[in-house]
Amino acid sequence: MSESLKQKTIHGIIWSCVERFSVQGIQFVLQILMARILSPSDYGTIAMLAIFVAVSQSFIDSGFSNALIRKVDRTEKDYATVFYFNIVVGIVFYLILFCTSSWIAAFYETPVLEPLTKVLALSLFFNSLCVVQQARLTVRLDFKTQAIVSLVSVLLSGAVGLWMAYSGYGVWALAIQTVLQTALRMVLFWILAKWRPVEKFSKESFKEMFNYGSKLLASGLMDTVYKNIYTIIIGKVFSSTLLGYYSRADQFAQFPSSNLTGILQRVTFPVLSTIQNEEERLRASYRKFLRLSAFIIFPLMVGLAAVADPFIRLILTDKWSGVIPLLQVICLSYMWYPIHAINLNLLQVKGRSDLFLKLEIIKKANTTVMLLVTVPLGIMAMCVGMVFTSLLGLVINTYYTGYLIRVGFFMQMRDLLPTLLNCAVMYGVIYYVNSFFSDDLLKLVAGILLGMIYYLTTACLFKSAELKELLSILKRK
Repeated sequence: MSESLKQKTIHGIIWSCVERFSVQGIQFVLQILMARILSPSDYGTIAMLAIFVAVSQSFIDSGFSNALIRKVDRTEKDYATVFYFNIVVGIVFYLILFCTSSWIAAFYETPVLEPLTKVLALSLFFNSLCVVQQARLTVRLDFKTQAIVSLVSVLLSGAVGLWMAYSGYGVWALAIQTVLQTALRMVLFWILAKWRPVEKFSKESFKEMFNYGSKLLASGLMDTVYKNIYTIIIGKVFSSTLLGYYSRADQFAQFPSSNLTGILQRVTFPVLSTIQNEEERLRASYRKFLRLSAFIIFPLMVGLAAVADPFIRLILTDKWSGVIPLLQVICLSYMWYPIHAINLNLLQVKGRSDLFLKLEIIKKANTTVMLLVTVPLGIMAMCVGMVFTSLLGLVINTYYTGYLIRVGFFMQMRDLLPTLLNCAVMYGVIYYVNSFFSDDLLKLVAGILLGMIYYLTTACLFKSAELKELLSILKRK
């Protein structure tokens, strides 16, 4: 990796981290405060709408954002085409959800979902207005501006949501917070990105990008449906309270995993795209990203599983204790998500969205079989099934990575195995030491401190290249 590209990558990673973890950190604290006020049933109710909003959002992007980022000779006509297309799709899907809100409420036998759907769907329209602005900033690796936008919007909307929760608005506090956050993001992107469409919609540009983006759309739709299918099944088959437990466990597990995945996708995709035709350089950079992501995310997810019991009881109170066993299992599934993301990014970098779609079809078929087997066994069995499908999905994802740049499953596992084994030992150490404490605060503090000391000490003793890379980044900044 050349020095200029390396500097841009480091700068991008740092500001992307600032955005993700400062924003999500604030959201995390706000959600904890709100969860102590609201009930598991409130969170279960809002979670019932997640799949409908997420599927609609997939159509708004339609893979065009990545098509713009990947395209080397992008023009103002390309940007304008995507902009106008997104607005139309945003309006269409808002109207679809508005008109079907009564059916959604009837499906779950929860009347409040009808007005909730009509309000929450407004976030789709607001998001459709700023996809291009965000894509332009990503092309320039300008994550500093994106961090400002996200930070301001989450602070203001979070304050309103928290006030509504304290004032007794229940599930509406969650809905208004979400809509207000997307509206603020839209306004700030328009102000700070300083871009307005100056060209008309182009059929030629649309066709060119749709040939690439349509396959990503299909893949994204399948991924979105299957990410939220657990929510549909739990909400329909079980209860809103159990769905509230699951949604909290899923959110806590996603906090470190999905945020790091998002950072990696946003930074590695434009970076690797610039060297897509340099085989050896691409291969070396790709493996470095893999090892670095595992070095960071594996101990976070394993550590969270180890301290899940005192963590949940202390910050959410005992009324949320049903979250604990679900969180411990889900962490083992989400720890692999950044590795999945980097593998799939490579297919996009190489322009092989056809393979991206093919892999998604295979993986979703496996998920369907796993659901058919585990649903009758209960919600815990469903979470265990998530772990198995995640591991199987990794084997499938790495098949074409091995074919394209000769970095297949076994090479990747060889790169990741030292970190994985070290984390397993770390879990055992935390579990053993915490068995001597009865106080939840002592368990949490001792577990976090002991885990950090053990992991960093062993990394130093074994002269970890990933630790050296992280220290190098910190020294530069």
